[in-house]
Amino acid sequence: MGFSQRLAPDFYQRLHRDIRIRMEEGGIGLLILDSADDVLYTTGFSFRPNERPVALALTATDAILLIPELEREHAGRQDVTAETLVYFEFPGVDRAFSLLARAAGEINGDVAHSFGLSVGRAAELAGLFPNNRLVPTDIVTKMRQVKYPEELRLHREAARISDAMVQSGVDLVTEAFRAGRSLPSEIALEAHVVRHALDIMESEHEDIMNVPTLAGGLVYGGPNSAYPHGIISHRRIQPGESFILSLGCRVGGRSAESERTFVLGEPSKDHQKYYAIAEEAQRIGTSGLVAGRTCASADITALTYIRDQGMTPYLKHRVGHGMGVAFHEAPWIEAGDQTILRQGMICSSEPALYVPEVGGFRLADTVLVTEAGPDPLTKFPRRFEEIVLS
Repeated sequence: MGFSQRLAPDFYQRLHRDIRIRMEEGGIGLLILDSADDVLYTTGFSFRPNERPVALALTATDAILLIPELEREHAGRQDVTAETLVYFEFPGVDRAFSLLARAAGEINGDVAHSFGLSVGRAAELAGLFPNNRLVPTDIVTKMRQVKYPEELRLHREAARISDAMVQSGVDLVTEAFRAGRSLPSEIALEAHVVRHALDIMESEHEDIMNVPTLAGGLVYGGPNSAYPHGIISHRRIQPGESFILSLGCRVGGRSAESERTFVLGEPSKDHQKYYAIAEEAQRIGTSGLVAGRTCASADITALTYIRDQGMTPYLKHRVGHGMGVAFHEAPWIEAGDQTILRQGMICSSEPALYVPEVGGFRLADTVLVTEAGPDPLTKFPRRFEEIVLS
């Protein structure tokens, strides 16, 4: 038997129970979740988001998954942990949420939704539940931050594959370099590492939860890597320059990312100087991801070190972000987020430098927060002599 990406029905039943406890505490009679990530988190249903609404409605006794007709068989094959309520089409003569309101019946308490609900949909729901107060809630957003043990198993596997993606990229570049062949372009390198992740899942996993962005990342070399979220191009990796592999995947809908900066060929003094600062900043940032401390403290400590090295002009972003169903989600490892880190949170640690005409210098790890200290789930080598490819 291979690795199973799917969580058992009892996981979702336990999750619904825990959500309902919080709903009762908040006086919520109906909770509506309409984002794809929330639906995946609470039901195990993976789909391609589009204009047709998909939403989970939770009451004290029922879990109702609202889906369009074209998703009926898809939901059935995934054995989702909710009763399905099917509407025909969007926008529809009989609107989707009108059908849901009738199915829910009379609600005692507030009708709540996530903060991401659109203004238009909120107005529609207010009209459908005129006798209830419509309120936003962060119940599920906060629950997503602390992982259940079953989720940690998925994150660890995603981290293992993310490291393997980085290694496959290194192998492709070094083999071409040593053989004197044409080096891969950024686009070709990204395609290669994504294919490698999918090959691992296909050969080693008994099932694959095919979520949007199953595997991917950022690949850029030389001056292009000085743009933190630059778009990959047809430019080829060049000897004598640095390049970044920022790669990740989702296993069972749970994410991880692994990232390293490499130098191809003989490194320059600039490469050594900037890399040393970025590596130390990342070590400091990771060391701050301990249960009981704040997100802000981890960010401030690491970025203060960068600024003290005179690198402020090359500093463009925070230390990191939370990871879960999404690659980027709360909490935010940034000076403005006073969230107290809790055991079971998973965060990235990726402070960096971006030097125009030289390149970017960034290392990123997926880190599990524990009371004993940070537990990096990604483990790709990081010493300077290990990232120089010659």
